[in-house]
Amino acid sequence: MKDEFANQVSSLTSPFNYCDQVIPSDTEDLPYASRSLYIGVSGDIRVTTIGGTTVTFRSHPVGYMPGRIRRVHATGTTAADIVAVW
Repeated sequence: MKDEFANQVSSLTSPFNYCDQVIPSDTEDLPYASRSLYIGVSGDIRVTTIGGTTVTFRSHPVGYMPGRIRRVHATGTTAADIVAVW
């Protein structure tokens, strides 16, 4: 396989290398800090950033939510089909 992006530095705007389905939890952090979250079904999403701030984004639409996220909380999250990318 040829990888045209192999020599590029990873940044918040570069293509992501990894992704994983998010299972919201009030006690468990994501295995890796995200570069962004993809929200598949709109709704509220309560997150904790890698900086330690916890906030609820109300009525987040379907699409990407850029951010270095460490946890997606079950309580306060109504959005669904969430995927973390990094």
